[in-house]
Amino acid sequence: MLARRALLLMVMAFVMTFALVHVGSALAQDNLQGYFNDTACKVKASADPSQKRAILNDRLETMSEALNRVESSRLISKDDRAGIDRLKVAVQERQNELAGSNGYDRVPDEQLNAFSDFVVQDMEQADRTITISLITLLLIIIIVILVT
Repeated sequence: MLARRALLLMVMAFVMTFALVHVGSALAQDNLQGYFNDTACKVKASADPSQKRAILNDRLETMSEALNRVESSRLISKDDRAGIDRLKVAVQERQNELAGSNGYDRVPDEQLNAFSDFVVQDMEQADRTITISLITLLLIIIIVILVT
């Protein structure tokens, strides 16, 4: 009887842990996507192209800085470092495209709203294809919040 209860408790603990990790991961991904959605809204709300460009650049730079800080942590696994590196490459490519550097054509002023939507979609896709643990994702979000 005692063994049966212990087994039941262990199964319940496993299921609850799995559910909490899944919910926590979804919330962290939503926060990261919300960060870029908020960026797109701010860009669209601005009428001045130089201000739009500055908003996009600041937000991409903040994300890049957060990724660098998290990656330098000793708590991050090799798999997470690889995922962070891929995410950093995606962020750097958007920065290069925005500025027109490293072989990219500069995003024209009249396309900055569309570019901000593209960045949102690109980061959402990267979020699905790049595997980063929940703890690492939460660290990225915390640092982004602290930096802004």
